[in-house]
Amino acid sequence: MNIFTYIFWPRPPALGYEDPKIQAALLLCLVLIVLSFVIKYWRKKQANPITRKLSKSWSSAVLWFGVIGLVLTVARAEDISYVSMRFLWVVLGLIMILFVFLQYKLFRSRHYEKLPSAVQEDPRDKYLPKKKR
Repeated sequence: MNIFTYIFWPRPPALGYEDPKIQAALLLCLVLIVLSFVIKYWRKKQANPITRKLSKSWSSAVLWFGVIGLVLTVARAEDISYVSMRFLWVVLGLIMILFVFLQYKLFRSRHYEKLPSAVQEDPRDKYLPKKKR
């Protein structure tokens, strides 16, 4: 019962910006935001259209995860009740894990490359009947 109180408490104790947990969370969120722009740049450089199509939502999803994490971190540092609940971090983490898992499964099942095919010359072709117009 004590774990539920810990997770669902609407107003956990306020931590200042000098707390290492808050600094680590802010750094992680900023890294996610920068990573979204890196993914967008990487995606434009891809030559395979299937890879570009499958990675279309990655940059926006990483950006949103970073922004939501930033809001939750600032809410905890500023002692805003109900927004600073630990349960919201659990929900965000589960959604991130689910998103990564689903994207991995989709990428593995739908990604392919078009291999160049070698045209084989059949010596019998010149003797077979042609299609009439």
